[in-house]
Amino acid sequence: MPAGKARSKGKKRILVLMSDTGGGHRASAEALRSGFQILYGDQYHLDVVDIWSQHTPWPLNQIPKTYSFLVKNGFLWRFGYYTNQPRIMHQPFLKMTARIARRHMAAAFDHYNPDLVVSVHPLLQLVPLTILQNRIKAGIQRPIKFATVVTDLTTCHNTWFHKDVDRCFVATEEAKQRALAMGIGQHKLTVHGLPIRPAFSQKLPTKRKLRQQLGMDLEKPAVLLVGGGEGMGAIENNIQALVNQVGSACQVVAICGRNKGLIKRLQAKQYPAGMQITIKGFVDNMPEWMTACDMIITKAGPGTIAESLICGLPVLLNGFVPCQEEGNVPFVLKNKVGTYEDKPAKIAEVIHGWVHEKRDEFAAMAVHAKELGQPHAVFRIVEDLAAMCA
Repeated sequence: MPAGKARSKGKKRILVLMSDTGGGHRASAEALRSGFQILYGDQYHLDVVDIWSQHTPWPLNQIPKTYSFLVKNGFLWRFGYYTNQPRIMHQPFLKMTARIARRHMAAAFDHYNPDLVVSVHPLLQLVPLTILQNRIKAGIQRPIKFATVVTDLTTCHNTWFHKDVDRCFVATEEAKQRALAMGIGQHKLTVHGLPIRPAFSQKLPTKRKLRQQLGMDLEKPAVLLVGGGEGMGAIENNIQALVNQVGSACQVVAICGRNKGLIKRLQAKQYPAGMQITIKGFVDNMPEWMTACDMIITKAGPGTIAESLICGLPVLLNGFVPCQEEGNVPFVLKNKVGTYEDKPAKIAEVIHGWVHEKRDEFAAMAVHAKELGQPHAVFRIVEDLAAMCA
C-alpha cells in the first residue's frame, strides 16, 4: 500500500472534498478546518481539496468552470438540475466519471492518506465512494470512513445523499426528510445546522460599542446590504430606493466585495443630510458588521442566512440561485425571520415599515432569528467527525 504523506505520531488526517462552484462549499470546508483547530489544536491535519478540478482528467476537470455561466442562465441551470435529480439520470454519469477518474482520485487518496474523508459538495459522494470501496475490496486501501456535510439548507439535490456514507450531517429537518427519502438510514443522520465560521460563535462587544469602533451612527436603525464576493445583487438600486423612501430615518452599510467600480460610484454620490451611507469592499469582520446592524438585505444563500440568524438579523431576501436556494425563501417566511422582495422600491417599502409602523413585527422577527440561529453547529459537527477518526 502506498505510504502517502508522512504522518506525525498520533495526528489524524482528514481529507475534505469540495469544488469551487459558488463560495459556500469552500467556506464550509474552511469553517470545519477552523473548528478543528479551535477544539483540538494540532491533533488533526485537514486537507481541503478541490478534487474535481485538481484530481480528475480533462474534460471532467473543466466542469466546475461552467457553474457561473449556468446559474446566470436560469433555464439551462434548471434543466440540468432537475434532469439530474432522479437516480436513473445522475448515477450513470457519476459512475462513468468514477471509471474515468479512478486513477487520478486514487493517486489523491494515496497522496493525502486520510483517516476520514468528508464531502461538502453534492457531486462528491458517489464518485469518491465508489473509488474508495473498490480500492478497499482490492486490498490496496485501508478501510476508512466517509461523511457528508450538506451545505444547503432545505432544497438539497439528490446527489447529496448516498446510502453508503457512514454519517450525513444536515442543517434542517427539511433536509433530513430528503435524506431519509433517498435511503440514508436514520442512524446515520444528524441535524446540527450549517458549519458557519467559528468567529460567529465568539462573544462580541455590545452593538453600541461595535458601532463606535466601525464609525457608524450610534442610534439610527442600520440596514446591511450584502452583495457577495463580487458585489452583485442590485446594491446601487437598493440604496437609491432606500434614500428615496426611508431617507435619514435609517443608515445603510453596503458590503460591495471586490466590485471596485460599484464602490467608486457609490462613494461619489451625494446622500441626504443626516443619512449615513457606509461603503465597504471585501471585509473579513462580517460578524462585527452583522452584529452592529439591525437588518440585512441579501440573496438567499444558505451561509448568509445562517450567519444572519446567529446575529439576530431579520432577513430581507432579494434573490436566489435557481433550484438549490429557492427553498430558502419559504424557510425564512415559515420561521417568521424575514420576507422576500426583488424590486428595489418594494424592498425600501418593507424597510420603511420595519423602521416605522411595523416595528413590533420587526422586533418579533429579530427574536425568532436569534432563537433559530445555531452558532455552535460547526463545533458539534467537528466533534462528531473527530469521533469518526477514533
